This record gives sequence, C-alpha cells and structure tokens, in this order.
Amino acid sequence: MVSILQNVAIDCADAYELARFWSGVTGRPMHPDVRPGDRETQVLLAEGPVLYFNQVPEAKTIKNRIHLCLRPETSRDQEVDRLLALGATFVADHRNPDGSGWAVLADPEGNEFCVLRSESDRVPR
Repeated sequence: MVSILQNVAIDCADAYELARFWSGVTGRPMHPDVRPGDRETQVLLAEGPVLYFNQVPEAKTIKNRIHLCLRPETSRDQEVDRLLALGATFVADHRNPDGSGWAVLADPEGNEFCVLRSESDRVPR
C-alpha cells in the first residue's frame, strides 16, 4: 500500500492573494468557489497535487524547509523576468556562465522557490 500526495500546503497571511500570485505563476486557475478574504484557497494544477493555501496568524520568520522548483516552458531567464513582474522578488543567483544552475526567487510573502533551466535551455549549444 502507498499514500497519494493530495496537496502541497502553504501557510500564509493572505490565502486569496497568495493563491492569486501562484495562479499567475502556474497559469492554472484558482478553485472556482474561492473569494477574496477566504482563509483557505487552492490552485488547481493540471497534474498532480493542488497548491493549498492556508491562512495562519503567525508570520514567516526563517528559511523555508520545503520549496517549489519550477521548470519553465520558456527560457529560465525570461521566466525569472516574468515572475518578477508578477510580484516575486529576487533572492539568490545560482546561474553559471555555462548556462547551468538556477535562480532563487520569493513570492509576495517571502516563500522561496527556484526557477530551473527549461528543456530548451538544457539542449547543448
């Protein structure tokens, strides 16, 4: 017997607004029943678990113990620019001169995530 991963839960100060950001990041819709001010929301991913946002009273105080890694459809650098325009902040640059590596960003509430190379970035030049 095994367990199936149902969702990835993210504690936050404003569940609706953070879900709205991640909906923009993933291009996937929020659950149709959520409204501004809801304390629990979901982003419905195309495959796999949902992103579940749970409003909690305490603020984030230290580095995430778990984070999301994104592999963009476009180039890594174009995706970093797009996510910054959506409201992400740049945290750390782990990109290498040979094109390998990743960029670390944070969502509007400071949750860190990585932007990896896209498949097209990984093709030898």
